Amino acid sequence: MKSWLVTGGAGFIGANFVRLAAEERDARLVVLDALTYAGNVRSIADLIDAGRITFVKGDICDETLVGELLRRYAIDTVVHFAAESHVDRSILGPRPFIRTNVEGTCVLLEEARRAWQGATSGKRFLHVSTDEVYGSLEADEPAFTESSQYKPSSPYSASKAAADHLARAWSHTFGLPVVVSNCSNNYGPLQFPEKLVPLMILNAIDGRELPVYGDGQQVRDWLHVEDHCRALLVLLERGGAGQTYVVGGECERTNLDIVRMICREVDRLCGRPDGDSEKLIRYVTDRPGHDRRYAMNPAKLKRETGWSPRHTVEAALPAVTAWYFQNRAWADDIRTGEYLEYYARQYGSR
Repeated sequence: MKSWLVTGGAGFIGANFVRLAAEERDARLVVLDALTYAGNVRSIADLIDAGRITFVKGDICDETLVGELLRRYAIDTVVHFAAESHVDRSILGPRPFIRTNVEGTCVLLEEARRAWQGATSGKRFLHVSTDEVYGSLEADEPAFTESSQYKPSSPYSASKAAADHLARAWSHTFGLPVVVSNCSNNYGPLQFPEKLVPLMILNAIDGRELPVYGDGQQVRDWLHVEDHCRALLVLLERGGAGQTYVVGGECERTNLDIVRMICREVDRLCGRPDGDSEKLIRYVTDRPGHDRRYAMNPAKLKRETGWSPRHTVEAALPAVTAWYFQNRAWADDIRTGEYLEYYARQYGSR
């Protein structure tokens, strides 16, 4: 049986990945998460309680802990999600992003190198990154590929760019079997409510204002989190060591398009007249340095692995909106801060 260490497995993409892997792969899953504000252990608590995964509360910057976990559980696969990831927060305070995203990635790479000591057959280190490292595209520019130039424009994207470079350096210099993936904008269940899709859904349900940056015409390539997680599972099995793969939903839509789709779906779910929720849209001052467009061309991933996205945002958003509508307790616990106490109350020091 394979033994996987999944960092950041209580976050949005990490939790969805852990749930999918637990369902579809015969592997021992060890989840390491510091449970900072964006980590919610309730997203995977049923798997912990059923003994289907092992959860460890801890910091990826703690090299003693990371090394101990790699050895104790004979880890042969590292899937690295753990990161500070919200651009707005990186603008307000960049230093935590440098610590977690750069220093933490360095610790993981170095401890994996030490644990595996050159015996890398059957080993894999999957470093999960973002399209934001490539900067912004003009409207008529082709989508990003694996050979696109890095042009990060926020403290968050700069920290992820640095982490990507570290991962490739450990592969080139030390022969660590690293695969780097760069994904486009994810959406789906279990996403922290500060992000656009859940924020707009929950605010619209509650009749609150829907703040849209600038003119709302920023374009993103929308990737359902399940499609992303399936791509990562495929990369663990078929991705080339030392290679980079971009993962995109091939679904470019403006932020305002997404907000309007959500409004229509919330009106339907709540039995409101068509157009009622759109009245809540408020255009607010744009984010400093806001990238205008991201788009990804996953041709290499599709060609080498056979993966392709299964969801379009138009088809998937109704189910995603319904998930937040039906799981208000999960979201309300985040909004009230109750979720931060859940781990200690449920598991104590475990």
